[in-house]
Amino acid sequence: MKMLSIDMNLTEHRQQLTALKNKGYFNYGGQGPLPESALEAIFNSYRHIQNIGPFSHVIGDWVAEELQKTREAMATELQVPPSSITLTENVSTGCNIALWGILWKAGDHLLLTDCEHPGIIAAAQEISRRFGVLLSTCPILETLNEGNPVEAIASHIQPNTKLVIMSHLLWNTGQVLPQKEIVAAVRSQNPNTQILVDAAQSVGSLPLNLTDDGVDFYAFTGHKWWCGPEGLGGLYVRPEALETLNPTYIGWRGILTTTTGQPKGWKPDGRRYEVATSAYPLLSGLRAAIAFHQSWGTVQQRYDQICKLSAILWEKLGEIPQVHRLRATPPESGLISFQLESGQHKQLVGALESQNLMVRTILHPNCVRACVHYFTEIGEIERLVEAIACIQRFAL
Repeated sequence: MKMLSIDMNLTEHRQQLTALKNKGYFNYGGQGPLPESALEAIFNSYRHIQNIGPFSHVIGDWVAEELQKTREAMATELQVPPSSITLTENVSTGCNIALWGILWKAGDHLLLTDCEHPGIIAAAQEISRRFGVLLSTCPILETLNEGNPVEAIASHIQPNTKLVIMSHLLWNTGQVLPQKEIVAAVRSQNPNTQILVDAAQSVGSLPLNLTDDGVDFYAFTGHKWWCGPEGLGGLYVRPEALETLNPTYIGWRGILTTTTGQPKGWKPDGRRYEVATSAYPLLSGLRAAIAFHQSWGTVQQRYDQICKLSAILWEKLGEIPQVHRLRATPPESGLISFQLESGQHKQLVGALESQNLMVRTILHPNCVRACVHYFTEIGEIERLVEAIACIQRFAL
């Protein structure tokens, strides 16, 4: 696909995002809008399956090819081997594959940060309850504006620490953790400690090289910053960590069989954690969404544009007296969180949505979160800020 100039008119590029018409959308951290090319790819895939016959040798071969193409597309963005990718439904599924596949024993230590998503916290708590694992939390939230997140995590590593759970890009504050440095610091304290990363906000927004970073498990989704269809994500498992992680939820896609059809072991790569029949037409939809982004610029170019636009939003929010920005310096991601003096965050979100401006509340810390993508228009940002200022003036 021909690479377009970085100076290309973003308004023209985003015409494929029909869901953005007549609204100011700032919820990419929750779900991105599908480009028309992805919708068309999904429809064409469903039609192809029905035309050939949904259960046939031809479609079986086609599905295998679609699965591999999608692993390859994901792997290219993450800079890892395609064999290290497991196709999943979402981030939570990927995290659970890692959490429940580890051979826990009573007295093991599981460490997570105080900025993890409630779904992951709940899974860690159940691991602790069921296996007698010691669960503790290290303070990352306080390092947003000062302090060192590397030291905050490394100082909590113990001789019995089996796993660290962290997010690459924090979903509540937008802070980007120095992943490579954290991995190195953790391993210097305990070389046997593994690292599971919740990558819900980082894939599709940050430039990545997971091979270089050295993380063990990296769970991501396609429906947020990649703007792909919901119900399709992935898990990267570092090749050196593959044999330490057992399949838990098991089906035909993950096993090898004998000539008589009997199971004889796991597939030799990330496919071993896949289960059974999925919504295969979503695969082409996600690849089309990734190609849509690549047609505008490289991952680095898109990230630079995200940071440029998020800095504009951050600066303009600082001009509203009743608004307190959580981050004291310009953001390093597309997530901008802020608080109101009144604390009426839910009311603000509702009032903005009535004006077709979409943001969301976060409960920890109690704030409002707005997200910008590389194709967000400055006019959208100005409209959002003007609406917030007007609502605050009216509230006074």
